[in-house]
Amino acid sequence: MKTFHVVQEFGKMLRNLDAWLDKAVAHAKAKSFDPDVLVHARLAPDMYSLDRQVQSACDSAKFTAAYLTGKEAPKHPDTEKTIDELRKRIASCLGFLETVRESDYAGAEERKVAPAWLRGKWLTGEEYVLHAAIPNFMFHVTTAYDILRHNGVPVGKMDFIGSMPLRD
Repeated sequence: MKTFHVVQEFGKMLRNLDAWLDKAVAHAKAKSFDPDVLVHARLAPDMYSLDRQVQSACDSAKFTAAYLTGKEAPKHPDTEKTIDELRKRIASCLGFLETVRESDYAGAEERKVAPAWLRGKWLTGEEYVLHAAIPNFMFHVTTAYDILRHNGVPVGKMDFIGSMPLRD
């Protein structure tokens, strides 16, 4: 699979996440509670809350695209406190991903990726995508899904998978 396609899949999953937040708002309205209560929901005391899961998923997607293309990712201060603010964060991230073209990924598999958190060490672009980007992104998206599901938001497997290019 080409690196470009992996980042496209990140975009698809962020759009799915945005749709889950829509369902979360509808669920909260149906149950007569403030949907922003869900922003601070978490699965366990030592896990990130929903806001941090969304922020982390967005960061994983945008930084993967940036590391592999040499583009600068948009900055986000991690101050979102409402569902609407989280949705704006997702939209901003998607906007950035849509500016990156397939041709921008030329040579990405061999590119040296050395984010600060690797403390001077590095991976090739392909190694980064396989060993860090995909697992990290999917961890945070899945955990966001699980937080919403745990709190009664009616999302299911097809909401997670989202659209597919089905053919007759």
